[in-house]
Amino acid sequence: MPGRSRCLTIVLAIALGMLSECGASFGADPAAPKRVLLLGQGPDGHPFASHEYLTGLNIVKKCLDRVEGLEAAVVEADEPFRAGPELIDRADGVVLYLAEGAKWIQQDEARVAALERLAARGGALTCLHWGMGCRDAKYIDKYVALLGGCHGGPDRKYAVVTVTTQIAAAEHPVMTRVAPVTVEDEFYYRLKFVKPEGSLTPLLRVAIEGEPHPVAWAWERPDAGRSFGFSGLHFHKNWQHEAYRRMVVQGIAWTVKLKIPAEGLNVEVSDADLKLPTRKK
Repeated sequence: MPGRSRCLTIVLAIALGMLSECGASFGADPAAPKRVLLLGQGPDGHPFASHEYLTGLNIVKKCLDRVEGLEAAVVEADEPFRAGPELIDRADGVVLYLAEGAKWIQQDEARVAALERLAARGGALTCLHWGMGCRDAKYIDKYVALLGGCHGGPDRKYAVVTVTTQIAAAEHPVMTRVAPVTVEDEFYYRLKFVKPEGSLTPLLRVAIEGEPHPVAWAWERPDAGRSFGFSGLHFHKNWQHEAYRRMVVQGIAWTVKLKIPAEGLNVEVSDADLKLPTRKK
C-alpha cells in the first residue's frame, strides 16, 4: 500500500513540523501553545460506524482549534508507529483513541518510555473508549499508573445500553455546562482504577445492571500532571451530542491546564463534520 504509506509519512512530517515550530525543548517559552497529539488508527475490525477513531478525532480537533493557547494534531498511529517516541517527546499532551490502548502503548519500549517521560514532566494524558483497554491483564498496572483507569483483563465488563448519563462532579471544570444526555452506547464499567480509592474524581456515571458505574474520570497525578478518561464513544453517532463533545474537549483542555470558561468551550460542529467517509472494501 505505497499510497497509504506516503500519506502517513506526510501526516507525521506535518505533525513533527507543528511541534517543532512550538519549540523543541520544554520550558523554553512558557507562553507557547500547549501541543496535543490526537493519536488514532484505522478500522480495527468493528462494524462500520463504531470505533471510528480518526473521524472522531477530527471532530475533537475542530473544537480544540478554537481554544486559545492550544494546538492539536491528529496523527495516525497504526503500527509500525516509529515516529511515536519523538512526537510524544515534543508534545505537552497525548490523547489515545485507538484499539487496545493499554497494550498499544507497551508494544514498543521506546513508546512507553516516552509516555512515562511525558507524565514525569507533568504532561497531559487522555484515553477514550478502547484506547483504555486490553485483553491481557499484564498490561493493566503500567497503564493505570499513567491514565488512572483501565478496561483490562479477561474479567473486563462492557455493555450496550440506552441510558441517561448522571453528572457525578458538576463542580469540576471538565463538567462546565455539561448536561445529562440520553444515549445508546457501549460503556466499559467496573474499571480498574488507581489506588488508593478516591485518588481520582468520577465525572460521569451510568446505570448498568441496576448500579451506577463511573465511566469518566479526572485524575490529578502525584507527578503534577493530569489524566482524563471516558469509556463511552463506541458508536460514532454519539459525537452528535453536545454533552459528549463538551466533556471530551474540556477534559483534554483541562489536562493541559488551560482554564475552562464559565460558559464552556465552543464545541459546535456541522452535519458535514459528523459524517463518516465511506470505507473502502
